[in-house]
This record gives sequence, structure tokens and C-alpha cells, in this order.
Amino acid sequence: MRALRILLIFLVILGGLFVGADRLAVGLAEDEAAAKIKSAKGLSEQPSVEIHGFPFLTQVLGKELESVDATLDGLTVQVGGRDVDVTEVDVALDGVRLENNFSSAVAARATGSARIAYEDLTAATGTEGATVGYAGKERAARNQVKIDVDLAVARLTVHSTVSVRNGTTIALRADDLPGIPVAEDVARGQIDRELEITGLPEGLELEKVEVDAEGVVLRLTGTDVTLIG
Repeated sequence: MRALRILLIFLVILGGLFVGADRLAVGLAEDEAAAKIKSAKGLSEQPSVEIHGFPFLTQVLGKELESVDATLDGLTVQVGGRDVDVTEVDVALDGVRLENNFSSAVAARATGSARIAYEDLTAATGTEGATVGYAGKERAARNQVKIDVDLAVARLTVHSTVSVRNGTTIALRADDLPGIPVAEDVARGQIDRELEITGLPEGLELEKVEVDAEGVVLRLTGTDVTLIG
């Protein structure tokens, strides 16, 4: 009985040491992954990385992590050919394969979100004299933004619906142009825009967009998504 008690105590201690070592290893791996993402994406601040699943060490031996969450800010992408900093970037990755001697990580599946502020969206449209802004809660629920624009003969305020095209492009199209003193196609040439987004982590594409008081939120999805490497 005494020997059994000693064995049980030994196993508890051994298990505790294993758990401690496993948590230490995952913490170091998270820090290393965050540093690599910061360097690869040219970020000004270290992102947050959280590796899920236990035990971590057996996942490493199998070269596949159950799931990883990453949060980063200030990721530079191109919107309509212009550099734009997207913020509040959250990515959830599942089935993350560790490749090339652990120098790269590729997720079988991923979902995420990112925000483009109205100021940056205005700059991305490239329309002189136009401002994109919040149209109120009711219109935001319909994915509509407000656009104030100077035409040659009038100052207009219109409401445009924001949508996704081909998984790569944000489209802004005015729902109506009431009482405009110029031809509709001329006005739409100044207001409607299709803005291709490039520079997102490889494998991620646009699923849909949502509008709120702070800007436009991109909802992202993808397969074989590369965050590191």
C-alpha cells in the first residue's frame, strides 16, 4: 500500500512537470510565432498569438496544431491600388501544418475579420471632393454608407450599398441619385467604385462586409492560409 501511494505521488509530480513543460513550450512558441508575423507583415507592434490544444508537444511532433488564434493591428493592404492600414485583424486558424522545418505555418481552414476606417476608405476611392461616412444605424444594418461628393454642378449626399465581388473586391454602388442635374452615368462615374483588396494573408478572401459606426468590417475566409512563411 505504501509503495502504491509513493507511485501515485510520483506520477502526480511527473504529470505536473509534463504540464509545466508543455505550457512553457507553448508560451515560447506563441512568442516566436508573434515575432515572425510581425517581421513578415511589417507590423509596428507585436501581434497576439494563442495556440490551442493539449498537449502542445505532441502536436509539434505530429507537425500539426489543432487551432491557432492571431490578433494584429495596423496590417497594410492595398485597397484600390492604395496602401491602407486595416485594424482589428482577428484570424482563427484550424489544422495548422508546420512546414519547412517549422519555418512556415499553413492552416487548412481559416476565418477572420478586419476593419477599414471611413477615412481610409475615403482615400481608397480616389475621388477628389468625396467623403465616405456613417449613414446611421438603420442604413448600416442594410450595409449602406453615406457619400458626400462634389460634382461640377452640385454637392450631393447619396447612400451607397457596400458588397463583395469575386472574393477580392469591395463594391460601392449608390442606391439612387435623386434630382441630379447631370447624366446618371456621369454621376456614377464619380460615386460608384470597385476596390480590389490585395495584401491579405495568402489564402484568405472576402466573404462579406458589414458596416458600423467606425467603418467597414471585412469578413474573411479561406483554405490553405499562410500566416507565417
